[in-house]
Amino acid sequence: PFGLLLNIILIFITGCSVSPQHAAPQNAAPYHLTVLFTNDTHGHPVKFSNHSIPDMGGLPARATLVKKIRKTHENVLLLDAGDINTGHSVSNFFKAKPDILGYNYIGYDAMVLGNHEFDNPMDVLREQMDLADFPFLSANVKDQSGELVTVPYIIKRFSGFNVGIFGITTTGTRTSADPDHVKDLIFEDEVAVAKKLVSRLRKEVDVIIALTHLGIYAQNSRGSKRLAAEVPGIDLIVDGETHTKITAPLIVIDPESNRQTLIVQAWQWGLVLGKIDLSIQDKRIVDYNMEIIPINLKRSIKTPDGRKKIEFVGEPIMEDPALLALLQPYADKVHRFLSGKIGYAQGPFLNDDGRYRETALGDLVTDAMRWHLRRFKPDFALTNSGAIRAGISEGPVTRETIYNILPFESSLVFVNLTGSQVQALFDFIGTTQPGEGAFPQVSRGVRFTLNLKKGTCEDILINDAPIDPDKSYGVVTNSYLSKGGDGYDVFPEIMDRFDSSTFQRDALVAYIEHLKGNLVPKVHQRIKILP
Repeated sequence: PFGLLLNIILIFITGCSVSPQHAAPQNAAPYHLTVLFTNDTHGHPVKFSNHSIPDMGGLPARATLVKKIRKTHENVLLLDAGDINTGHSVSNFFKAKPDILGYNYIGYDAMVLGNHEFDNPMDVLREQMDLADFPFLSANVKDQSGELVTVPYIIKRFSGFNVGIFGITTTGTRTSADPDHVKDLIFEDEVAVAKKLVSRLRKEVDVIIALTHLGIYAQNSRGSKRLAAEVPGIDLIVDGETHTKITAPLIVIDPESNRQTLIVQAWQWGLVLGKIDLSIQDKRIVDYNMEIIPINLKRSIKTPDGRKKIEFVGEPIMEDPALLALLQPYADKVHRFLSGKIGYAQGPFLNDDGRYRETALGDLVTDAMRWHLRRFKPDFALTNSGAIRAGISEGPVTRETIYNILPFESSLVFVNLTGSQVQALFDFIGTTQPGEGAFPQVSRGVRFTLNLKKGTCEDILINDAPIDPDKSYGVVTNSYLSKGGDGYDVFPEIMDRFDSSTFQRDALVAYIEHLKGNLVPKVHQRIKILP
């Protein structure tokens, strides 16, 4: 276990020799390294269904694939770019224990702390690090005493060459994580920390890999693109956070040295395994080949006669029987607890674009919030789209469905706002960008236009009337936002509040039962978006 080994540098020795090895000599023949990578797996330790497509992903199938690659490749690294936490109920119920046991079995070399590693209190994170046979890396997260909360980097020694791997966690964790869980932590600037580490590591290693949870954005001034542009000397960035689908690395070239940095991600939920083969010569990557390998990923297609057919994307992969036997009891226990049917969806409630626009699922969740605290006569309810983690397929709806949609232990909070505070709330909402977890979903009782070009909310109507600065408004939100999560800073200032202690998901279960289980997907046109 690595959780107790804080603030020290761990050196792992692999290959034929256990004696210290120096970096490869100049002008040597190329060395070959295969880097396997995952990111944003979000608690999917066993195969799962998505949009009525069954049995995709899962660690037992991933184990089989990794074993196969290791048999045919000499020098292999297996890395995860963070957010192992918060997703499927099989993981959530056991605080990611099944995931970490699976990673131990497969033999991961390292993982970086993602923002969702802070969804739980620090004592849970420490337990996870203690359970892991691999290090959780992060070089820029410190406690109030200035000590790093975990290992900043490792050096892997292969026959003839050395690889340095350091971890960087997004500073956005300050606002995206539960404020209570990060209030005593310091998130240092990613670039400043990385510059120091690269300078130190370059003297010892042939290849530098940044294992990051930063994200790939359109702007070069954000995320892993910023890191690559401002920190020369990184050879490969294995990134996470934005669940990005790419089949070839992004390339950032340093104009002074003409040195290139490759950036990779592997989508989400363990549905694929990223693989990049590197040729290394004179402390540079001189050649590479990348592929994204589906892990029992499937798609639904229509046959010529109009029938629906499910087919594999890529080759089917057998599950590793030993790992399946290890993890199945966790899945069985959760299924027994949550298998009770509570309703039926007449059509799918999709969540694919929930961070970009109003959705039928967002309407359902927020209507449930408003209904559950109806005794306070709230004007409307508001949640962040990042709280909604899955959709509802057409067909039976169980408690497990709801736990997968709303995995966070976030309670309903009623707050009284003045008209000016409501205006300030919508002023902030106007600055949220599609794709961010802060993007709102709202209940009946409120309508507005989000002008993306101006960064404003317009035509705001609450109960069909404009905001009255002299009036008081009742709003239901979740406890995460009530503490200022996702940048909703207006809520922590409000003293007139009531925490119901009812989790968001339990309110949704009760609301579905109130509807007699009949769920019809409909978008109610509460949020209009102007590009």
